[in-house]
Amino acid sequence: MRVRNKISGQVQSGQHLILMLTLAFCAFLIDTVALAQSKRELEKKKEKLNKEIAYTNQLLSQTKKNKSASMNQLVTLNRKITQRKELISTINSEISVVDTEMKQVSTDIENINSNLEKLKKQYAEMAYYAYKNQNTYSTIMFVLSAEDFNQAWKRMKYLRTLSDYRVQQRNLIIKLQDSLSGQKAALLNVKQNKVQLLAQEEKQKQQLDKEKKDQVLMLNNLTQREKKLRTDLKEKQRQEQVLAAKIESIIRREIQLAQEAARKKAASSVSADASKRKIESPASASSALTATPEAIRLSNDFESNKGSLPWPVEQGFISSRFGKHPHPVWRDVVLNNNGIDIKSSKGARARTVFEGKVLRVIMVMDKYAVLIQHGEYFTLYSNLNEVYVKAGDKVITKQVLGLVHTNEDDGKTELHLEIWKGSSKMDPESWLARR
Repeated sequence: MRVRNKISGQVQSGQHLILMLTLAFCAFLIDTVALAQSKRELEKKKEKLNKEIAYTNQLLSQTKKNKSASMNQLVTLNRKITQRKELISTINSEISVVDTEMKQVSTDIENINSNLEKLKKQYAEMAYYAYKNQNTYSTIMFVLSAEDFNQAWKRMKYLRTLSDYRVQQRNLIIKLQDSLSGQKAALLNVKQNKVQLLAQEEKQKQQLDKEKKDQVLMLNNLTQREKKLRTDLKEKQRQEQVLAAKIESIIRREIQLAQEAARKKAASSVSADASKRKIESPASASSALTATPEAIRLSNDFESNKGSLPWPVEQGFISSRFGKHPHPVWRDVVLNNNGIDIKSSKGARARTVFEGKVLRVIMVMDKYAVLIQHGEYFTLYSNLNEVYVKAGDKVITKQVLGLVHTNEDDGKTELHLEIWKGSSKMDPESWLARR
C-alpha cells in the first residue's frame, strides 16, 4: 500500500511537472517569437541603411570629379557619417538581441537538463514498480481485494492511469532529449551569428574612422577657400530671397483674387445692405481659397495625407531642413530655409506630391520653379533646368514636372520643396512619408 501511495504521489508530481514544462515551453515560444520579430525589424533597418549608404557613395562618386572639396561634398559626407553611426547602433542592438537569445537558450538548456533528470528518476522508479508487479495474478488480486465495486473500479482506473502515465513520461523524456539537442544546436548558431555581427561592427567602425578623417581634410580644404564660398553662399541666399518674395506675392495675389470673387458672389446673392456688410468684412484667406467644392475636397485630401505624401524625387535625402539652423562649417552663419532641400542624383526628375493645378511657372536667374495649388495649400518645386508643365495645367500625384538642375562645378543635384497653407509656410518634412 505504501508503494502504491508513493507511486500515486509520483504520478501527481509528474503531472504537475508536465504542466510546468508545458507552461515554460509556451513562455519560451512567446519570448522566441518576440526576439525573432525584433531581429527581423533590425535586419530590415540594417538593410535599409546599407542601401542608403550605397546611394550616398554614388552621390559622392558623382562629385569627386571636382578635385577641390565643395560644400556639397561635405554635406553628403556628413550624411554618410550619420548613416554609418546609425548602422553601427543598429548592429549593436542586434548584438544585444543575440546576447538575450543566448541567455534565454542557455537557461532553457539548464531547465531541460534539470527536468530531464527528474523525469528519468521518476520513470526509473515507475519502471521498477511495474517490474515488481508485472504478473497478471498480482494485478487481478489488487482489483479483487477491493472492499466494494466502487473501490474496485477506482483501482482499475488507477492501473490504466499508471500505464498511460508511464507511456506519457517515456514520450516526454524522448521529446526533452530531442529538444535539448535542438537547443544546443540553436545556441551554436546564435554564437556564430554574434561572431559575424561583431565582425560587421568592427568593419563599420573602421569605415567610420576613415570617413571622419576625410571629413577633417575636407573641412581644412574648405577653410582655405572660405572667402569664395561665403560669396557664393550670399549669392544663393539672395536668389532664395528673390524667389521667396515672388512666391509670397503670387500667393497674396491669389488670396486677394479669391476674396474678391467671394465678395462678388455675395453681392449677387443677397440684398444690397447685406452685400455692403459683406464687402466691409471680406472673406478670410482660408474660406476664400476653399470657396468651391473641388477646392474643399483638395484641401481636405491634402491635409488628411500629412505624413504620407510621396517624395518629390524618387531617391534622395534631406540636405537642408526647414527653418533656421547653423551652417555646417561656419558657426557665425545662420541659414533660414523656407522649405527643405533634397539632394538627389544627376538626371533626377521633380514630381508632384499631390494632385492640383499649376498656378505659375517662375524663372529665377537661369532656373525654373513650379507653384502648384491644392485648394488652400500650395507646393513649390524649384531649382529646375527644364519644366514640362505650364500655368493652368491640372496635375496628378507623382506627375513629372521637370528636370532637377545639376551644378557642373560641384556635381550637386538638389531640389528645393516648399509647402504653404495660405500665406503660412509649413515644414515639408512632416508632410512627406518616412523612408
